[in-house]
Amino acid sequence: MSEQTLSRQGERIHPPVGLFPAMLALGAGGLCIGTGEFAPMSLLPDLARGTGVSIPAAGGYISAYAAGVVVGAPAIAVLGARQARKNLLLILLIIALTGYALSALAMGYNSMFAARFISGMPHGAWYGVSALVAASMVSPQHKARYIGYVMLGLAVANVAGVPLVTWAGQTLGWRISFWMVAAGLVLTSIMVMLFVPSVAADRSASPLKELGALKSPRILMTFAVASVSFAGMFAVYSFITPALTESAGFSTSAVPWILVLWGAGMVAGNIIGGRLADIALIPSIFGIIAWNIVFLGLFSLTGTLQTPVLIVLFMLGCGFSLVPALQAHMMNIAGEAQTLASSLTHSAFNISNALGAAGGGLIIASGRSWISTGWVGAAFSLLALLLMFLSVRITDGSKS
Repeated sequence: MSEQTLSRQGERIHPPVGLFPAMLALGAGGLCIGTGEFAPMSLLPDLARGTGVSIPAAGGYISAYAAGVVVGAPAIAVLGARQARKNLLLILLIIALTGYALSALAMGYNSMFAARFISGMPHGAWYGVSALVAASMVSPQHKARYIGYVMLGLAVANVAGVPLVTWAGQTLGWRISFWMVAAGLVLTSIMVMLFVPSVAADRSASPLKELGALKSPRILMTFAVASVSFAGMFAVYSFITPALTESAGFSTSAVPWILVLWGAGMVAGNIIGGRLADIALIPSIFGIIAWNIVFLGLFSLTGTLQTPVLIVLFMLGCGFSLVPALQAHMMNIAGEAQTLASSLTHSAFNISNALGAAGGGLIIASGRSWISTGWVGAAFSLLALLLMFLSVRITDGSKS
């Protein structure tokens, strides 16, 4: 019996040694991949010197990773449509491990660019497939909660993984940071092999069925919601260091600790958001987007006041509770294209990254202050609210 059949009947797939170790394995992968995404941003000057290019040119490494996510998520989902999900997770870890080993060995711009592209390719598919595996191990009424637990790996990456790997890279050399992520991926592979349940591949799946998801107005509209809903977050995050130092008056050394506070908000948000989504999915999505509009606006209003802005940044971190809610919604409407639809959500989040950085950059270039990015973020979230409203309207009254 296939995973999809099990899911339709509400039956659970039992992990070999318990649910907690299986979830720990899935979260560990998210921790490694999330750390590998964000740590190089903090090490950009070191990467620039190590590969013999300017810091602006080294920004291409971040773009290469994002491009890998956007391209890799749908491509791997379609090509792996008939793979057993545990095997697909292991394949994704091998691709990521290859990318980080090549990053550690890179000698120049081209080799680092290619390595970062490869590193990004499994990103979206990992989170998408992990969410499907997590949902298959629990009852339907707890699905969003456990999707949130999978995403905790990304949140913990911002609290612990990124600061640790950044410190190691600055102290011991940037190459060690990539080797640390590679070592974590090896450990995760072992955990997946031991703890994640094996399920026979769905023989009815096919690349054409997965691609069929792209014909669904509901899926495309939800993809659009995900593409703009986090643009506001990234508009603020992309310029958070100058905002905190020049507008709020914090020292540069305080910034990493403030970002840990943001990460703590992400941890709380993923836990609370998953529970809220299990209670009332669509109202939760609307409520979380509205929450983000309020606190993104408050960032611009309180950005010069140290204590209020810290509270606002924690609340903005909580806004990442939208991730498990949107992921659960996408899975509910995906039909037979579960793998592609789940992975597309994370491609959309990387589109948000690019949109947010571009929007924030434009308003700053126009002469506005560093904290004006909050207004850009509020505008993006308002657009997401409108798109979500339209998405619900085109469902013909069906429930997700």
